[in-house]
Amino acid sequence: MSSPYPLRLEAVNRLPAAAFVERFDDVAEHSPWVAERAAGARPFASREAMVAAFADALLRAPPADQLALLLAHPDLAGRAAVAGESKREQAGAGLDTLTPAEFARFTDLNTRYRHRFGFPFILAVKGATKSQILAAFAERIDDDPAAELATALAQVCRIFRFRIEDRVLP
Repeated sequence: MSSPYPLRLEAVNRLPAAAFVERFDDVAEHSPWVAERAAGARPFASREAMVAAFADALLRAPPADQLALLLAHPDLAGRAAVAGESKREQAGAGLDTLTPAEFARFTDLNTRYRHRFGFPFILAVKGATKSQILAAFAERIDDDPAAELATALAQVCRIFRFRIEDRVLP
C-alpha cells in the first residue's frame, strides 16, 4: 500500500520491516517478495541504493521467481492493465486512448510476443509515446529468448526506479 505522499529516505530506513513491505509491496508487480528481500538491505545510504536493493532482489532471485514476476505484469494496452501503478503509467504513455487500429496492433504484438517468449512484453513506459512503444515492440519481438529475458528484467528494474523515485525523496 503506497502512501499518497513521498517519504524522505530517513523515514524509509526507520520503517519496521512489515511497514516497509506494506508501503513498497507494489513496486514489483504483484510480487511483494521483492520488497521483503530489499528490506533486508536497509538502511539505504541513498535512494539509488534503495533502487539497487530492489534490482538486486530480482536479479538474484531464482529463475522461477523472476518468471513469476514477469508473468504478473499486464499486457501493454491490454484489458488487464486496469488497476494500480500499471494503469497510471500506461495512461501516461497514451495507451488508454488508442484508436481501434492501434489497439488491434498492440493486441497482435502482445499475442505474438507472449507466444514467442512465454511472458508479456515489458517496457518502462514512463516518458514514452505510443509510437516509441510500438517501435520497441517491433525491435524486440525477434530477439533471442535469452537476450529478451535479460531485457525484460532490465525493464522491470527501470520500473522499480521510476516507482521508487515517485515515492521516496533523496
